[in-house]
Amino acid sequence: MPDDRPVPLDEYPVHQVPLSMKHVATGDRNAYDRCIFHVLDHEGRALLIAGLGVYPNLGVIDAYATLRRGDTLHAVRASDALGEDRTRLAVGPLRIEVEEPLRRLRLVCDDDTLSYDLTWTAEFPALWEPHHLQRRGDRLTLEGRRFVQAGGAAGVIRAGGEEFRVSATEWTGTRDRSWGVRPVPGEEGGRLAEDHPTEGFHWIWCPVRFAGRFLMVVTQEDADGYRTLNDATLVHPGRRDRQLGWPQAEITYRPGTRDPERALILLGDARKPRELEVEILTSSPLAVGAGYPPADDWQHGTWRGRGWTDRCTYDLSAPSAHPLAAYGVTDHAARFRLDGQTGHGIFEHGSFGRHDPSGFTGFDSVAP
Repeated sequence: MPDDRPVPLDEYPVHQVPLSMKHVATGDRNAYDRCIFHVLDHEGRALLIAGLGVYPNLGVIDAYATLRRGDTLHAVRASDALGEDRTRLAVGPLRIEVEEPLRRLRLVCDDDTLSYDLTWTAEFPALWEPHHLQRRGDRLTLEGRRFVQAGGAAGVIRAGGEEFRVSATEWTGTRDRSWGVRPVPGEEGGRLAEDHPTEGFHWIWCPVRFAGRFLMVVTQEDADGYRTLNDATLVHPGRRDRQLGWPQAEITYRPGTRDPERALILLGDARKPRELEVEILTSSPLAVGAGYPPADDWQHGTWRGRGWTDRCTYDLSAPSAHPLAAYGVTDHAARFRLDGQTGHGIFEHGSFGRHDPSGFTGFDSVAP
């Protein structure tokens, strides 16, 4: 018989539907609730990415951390059965402690391959991203609610015999928190996938921390350039958020690839746009180590048994060694310039399949 007794979170007045907090309101197997953190130094020496997710209808909790240093990527991943205490954000050697909601969190990984103990502190209020909907034919395949923040991090990171002392003046932290429904491996595509094949996908997600202000840009486009997600917002504490219209990106790709070398994003008034310059410092493909599709060794939400922990070290010097990475999203630590001011953050980009505005004609199309 199933154990359907109240769980600790039921003590709090946070219910949205007449169910225990043990259950989500949807029976969709793809229900999820997770987060991602980025911690990057301002010289491009290192990029740490860490995240944790729960999949209530699959009974899975998992977490990961990757650190890029030079051409080496260190990765730790862990997965387990989801327990009843949803306030305990821990799996294997990885954990997240909410010290002050929306303000200060502690990130910990206690592993020989990669270890860190960091305090992540927000400098700006959390900003809602646009409500994200995606359908395949008539079926809803993705519905996500997300917020984003930027700030600083302090503490220590150790990997590969090196130690990094992290400070808020020389490192930037960003984070994204999301929940809803999104595809988890293990589901057959069926007729809808056959009748509605993916032709192309073009994505930019760009949180930037400047001194005294925070910029968020996000766009998603179909193969023909039709925009299904769009937002550009400048947050300046004490003032009303400023909307910067319909961002237009001009991306310079490395010849023979779809890896960006730099970009220029035009914001605001089309007659006299503000220019956001993007300088790539270092990059980490999310399909390598971090469990994002189309990773071939581990993906989020997949059941690996109880108490599963995995450690890997990847050589990123030869992109041909990781051919699937080109068909996923890559997080680029970047230096940004806007209105004469320099900032730091993430230029997350994915472009695969056809994308008419960029001149890409199919999945094998690359920059000349």
